Amino acid sequence: MMEISFPGGVAVHAAFDGFSVATDQPLTSGGTNAAPSPFALFLASLGTCAGFFALRFCQQRDIDTSGMKLTLETEKGEIRKIDRVKISIQLPENFPEKYRKAIIKATDACAVKQAILDPPEFIVEAVH
Repeated sequence: MMEISFPGGVAVHAAFDGFSVATDQPLTSGGTNAAPSPFALFLASLGTCAGFFALRFCQQRDIDTSGMKLTLETEKGEIRKIDRVKISIQLPENFPEKYRKAIIKATDACAVKQAILDPPEFIVEAVH
């Protein structure tokens, strides 16, 4: 279970499994910009998940990951909507060409992305 708390202002924190994640809002939204916004953390979750899948792909094949990185870019459409997420994998210098399509497929299997594509049912309730 995750516990969400409100430490002040518009900051919102999450505590789970011995971890604490702080969020805030930008100054333009009434925050102090002391931490990433929840939506920025969502995008970071997507990017780091894709990165994990790319990393494990290379590790399982003993491919040197020096110089490898991923970038995540978004294209925004309507207010509060992202129309496109682009993840680019900068491959290591000596990355085997025969694995180019396979690393894309592996990275595309990111669990966070899969949760977006097949969303869960959400239940919101107020309790005492």
